[in-house]
Amino acid sequence: MRSMNWNQLISNCRLGQEHHHEQRHDIRTEFKRDYDRLIFSAPFRRLQNKTQVFPLPGSIFVHNRLTHSLEVASVGTSLGNDVYRMLQDKYGRQLSPMTAEIGQIVATACLAHDMGNPPFGHSGEKAIQTFFTEGKGAYLQERVSGTFWSDITRFDGNANAFRLLTHSFKGRRKGGFAMTYSTLASIVKYPFPSYHATKNKFGFFTSEYDNYVTIAQQLGIPMLRMGNGYDEWARYPLVYLVEAADDICYEIMDLEDAFKLKILSYEETAQLMLAFFDDASRQRILQRINDEELTDVNEKVQYLRACVISLLENECAHTFMDHEEEILAGAFSGSLIDHISERHRTAYKACTVVARQRIYRSRPVLDVELSGYRIMATLMELMIEAIEHPDRYYSQQLIGRVSSQYDIDSPDLETRIMAVIDYIAGMTDVYALDVYQKICGISLPII
Repeated sequence: MRSMNWNQLISNCRLGQEHHHEQRHDIRTEFKRDYDRLIFSAPFRRLQNKTQVFPLPGSIFVHNRLTHSLEVASVGTSLGNDVYRMLQDKYGRQLSPMTAEIGQIVATACLAHDMGNPPFGHSGEKAIQTFFTEGKGAYLQERVSGTFWSDITRFDGNANAFRLLTHSFKGRRKGGFAMTYSTLASIVKYPFPSYHATKNKFGFFTSEYDNYVTIAQQLGIPMLRMGNGYDEWARYPLVYLVEAADDICYEIMDLEDAFKLKILSYEETAQLMLAFFDDASRQRILQRINDEELTDVNEKVQYLRACVISLLENECAHTFMDHEEEILAGAFSGSLIDHISERHRTAYKACTVVARQRIYRSRPVLDVELSGYRIMATLMELMIEAIEHPDRYYSQQLIGRVSSQYDIDSPDLETRIMAVIDYIAGMTDVYALDVYQKICGISLPII
């Protein structure tokens, strides 16, 4: 298998516009246009009302999907820029000028990486999956193809993000958002279809399979395996940087949120963060806190968090370059975090253990997951029943709520089912709750 080549990997060709040459009236690069296109899009704005981990904020502000995505994009920019500088030192003039945009590409992919997540995060994903495997939708297995059944019973936010950006919904341009190949490839964390997945994680639905094939061929992403239901590609190199930015942010920022919500004490939080540093570095950090006269514990935690993120970003960038040849050959295993120094990996794993035991199983988080699951399961049940019996009065009322971009009136059953999933997965937490209350008669609209 041949190794990937940086000059082919960075392409500003747009999906769906391969033969379309639009005249530009500004000096933005195509990759900056991708970034701006996402920032001003409705699906991106909706992330502000989608839960990250904790319930959407009351008097204490914690992260939602929007703030998380912006922070991941910030770290991703640094990772991409650092890697580009090291690539420049290594290859010099052999690199295409477009490789200078690696930081921008990674930042844009970071903005998009959570856009496919349904309301209530992983609880919402499970509600969609189990409606078909454990709920009233199980009977549909006999009426749809095996690949489609695999898609919906393993529904995943990662694959849905790729669909959201590439699918030509009704009234939308060909190629969806018409993003560049490089940006789109950077969000496909699991480059294989659902029927190859082992843990409900995959990169694209069957309906977007051809789109990924086009991107992979154009960028020179090689296939690792093919045939007999095992179509798998090598990971696009920049995926590792997007993944690392996400890993760094969610693990460290969740600790800060847990401290704000008094799930973790200052002492516990500081101990976890200081564990990333050797004794000398730890003393320097504590001395800086004293020199800056940071007496407020919130500011101390913010400073410690900044130090840890900076350290992990630098370590991941160098880890990427240390393993660049393996990455380009499609032979690198695991994430960048898995390959950082033992001290930092141990400290990171300690944060992961605390997060699982104290944060992700805390009562506020479990309450949101339980409520979210029930809301999503009910919406799936009612909407699937509506498309199965569109002649009924109540079905017509429900279908009438659905935006015209979703092909919910299609004569094809699989298309209608996917339209329901698109509609529900695109909701915010708040909107899903509002729709649930209204169609269940719990609340009435106030005009």
